[in-house]
Amino acid sequence: MKKVLLKDLLFNESKITKIATEISSVNSVFKKNDFIYAVLAEFPKLELKARISWIAQCLKQYLPENYQQATNIIIASLPAPNNPNLTDNDFGDFIYASYADFIAKNGCNKSDLSFSLNALYEITQRFSVEDAIRYFINSFPSETLQELQKWSKDSNYHVRRLCSEGTRPKLPWSKKINISPHNAIAILDNLVIDKTRFVTRSVANHINDISKIDSDLAIKILTRWQESHEKLDKEWHYIVRHSLRFLIKNCNLKALEFLGITHNPNIKIFDVKVSKEVKMNTALEFSFAIQAYETTKIIVDYIIYFCNKSGNTNRKKVFKFKNFSLAENESLILKKNHILYENMTTRKLFSGQHIIEININGKSYEKQSFLVI
Repeated sequence: MKKVLLKDLLFNESKITKIATEISSVNSVFKKNDFIYAVLAEFPKLELKARISWIAQCLKQYLPENYQQATNIIIASLPAPNNPNLTDNDFGDFIYASYADFIAKNGCNKSDLSFSLNALYEITQRFSVEDAIRYFINSFPSETLQELQKWSKDSNYHVRRLCSEGTRPKLPWSKKINISPHNAIAILDNLVIDKTRFVTRSVANHINDISKIDSDLAIKILTRWQESHEKLDKEWHYIVRHSLRFLIKNCNLKALEFLGITHNPNIKIFDVKVSKEVKMNTALEFSFAIQAYETTKIIVDYIIYFCNKSGNTNRKKVFKFKNFSLAENESLILKKNHILYENMTTRKLFSGQHIIEININGKSYEKQSFLVI
């Protein structure tokens, strides 16, 4: 069975016909078939984000020359907003990302600012305009952040999520924004106790982004929130764990302390077993036992030091293993199979000597080498 690429799943003839039909239903002079033909003619050459931009370029060609007239047609053609009764994973249809791109590329100017932001407000209820809003943050930071501050209290959770997601310091696949991480904190203050996971996940991702830039600021924000909100429910604990995952993965002692994790737990590990040889594209098998001498929270990670083409183990990656608690004198055996693919997403695996390190609560406990053949 032939694998369908994501770009072809999200942007294809059916999707283009859909938006062309919606536009023609509100604008009788729109050349629907010409638009479809023009868009699809270039698709085979284009990757996903380039297809979004190309659709926006074709919209500019086939809609009225006047930007606001063209945008009014786009807004009028939109389907009903996404289901407001859902609470998570309702991303909407990716095809509408091209509308946001059209606005960012044609309406990010002083005279159209209010009009364009209102248009993005409508579109984000169908598909997030998190990338497009960043053009406006860069060009008009004060005005855009003021609007997002207002939107952070909106009744529609897609709008609220945009306020966090669009201001993330390190939003993947998106335009960099030139504002300080401090600038969006007041917006996050309005969203941290949101009852919608789609929103709180974004807040946590936002704090995780901040932690990569300023770990002390991230912990300071979480500390203030924890002290100011009386009700700390499961959602709060989710936000904390998700917000600190980068710092925990990198053994940040302040983050561990915030979670009540002891850096030097009163434990021992024993009976460590690691495969001595592993064939390429098969699993590294390892196991070990942990015993606690007092009740202890445990975060277990393992680090693999990969050898490069020259045989040097100067590349490492931290992998999450397990979080749990042990009572006094309780012990636990942990086992893991880690597949070592020759061609991984972020690196190529080479034959040779590698190293695995067991890390507990940010502290190294055991290192052993193994050979990939």
